[in-house]
Amino acid sequence: MTNLFCALRGRMMATVFSGGCDKQVKMWPLLSGGQPVTIAQHDAPISELAWIPQMSLLVTGSWDRTLKYWDTRQQNPVHTQQLPERCYALSVRHPLMVVGTADRNLIVFNLQNPQTEFKRVVSPLKYQTRCVAAFPDQQGFLVGSIEGRVGVQHLDDAQKNKDFTFKCHREGNEIYSVNSLNFHPVHHTFATSGSDGAFNFWDKDSKQRLKAMSRCNHPIPCSTFNNDGSIFAYAVSYDWSKGAENHNPATAKNYIYLHLPQETEVKGKPKIGASGRK
Repeated sequence: MTNLFCALRGRMMATVFSGGCDKQVKMWPLLSGGQPVTIAQHDAPISELAWIPQMSLLVTGSWDRTLKYWDTRQQNPVHTQQLPERCYALSVRHPLMVVGTADRNLIVFNLQNPQTEFKRVVSPLKYQTRCVAAFPDQQGFLVGSIEGRVGVQHLDDAQKNKDFTFKCHREGNEIYSVNSLNFHPVHHTFATSGSDGAFNFWDKDSKQRLKAMSRCNHPIPCSTFNNDGSIFAYAVSYDWSKGAENHNPATAKNYIYLHLPQETEVKGKPKIGASGRK
């Protein structure tokens, strides 16, 4: 049975794409109730997917060290992009795309010229990349890692003084992976979700945590906001961060929860001490 690594909606939310350890991407029609169709394939497990509506293409990232762009009406990829290592994370805010691979590579693409790398940098975090999220204004990106830390990175060298990293999803000496990063579509603050079973809301501009939520009993492997930010959806399940020996099928149930964010939880705040104001 396929381990589902990633799924997303596209084509006016009438279609779901899914990919996993069977090395295939399936397209599921929601409205017609038809059977899924295999529309893409890699030589190793597929870790990331993104539908790019501006290009009418699906991009897939794999442990076979490639990105592939697919026109779902064609059998072969439109373009195959070699990566320096296995793809671990991917985020698109057209025309910006950010890819995180093994060995802490962060590769930036301008999708107006997708066959050429725009920039490649080493992650500011010391350990394995777990997730990335492109800024809504396409001026930079967030990167999260297994060490319970997030980096805020700007693309323009003139804004490098705004780069910083911060700790999160830690409790005492316990350090948990940051599994998911999601920008709010209206306020452009963001959420982090982690293996500690918690999600928190942050404002990168004022460098403040807006709200810390109560922890769940199991890790949160993935999360997202809906289109207007009125719903924050997150999955609760075992995330394999402690290996197969710590997986108990009797207790490791899978759940999807919906949180309705209050404006005070997700609206940014003025910088502390900015121009004498607080």
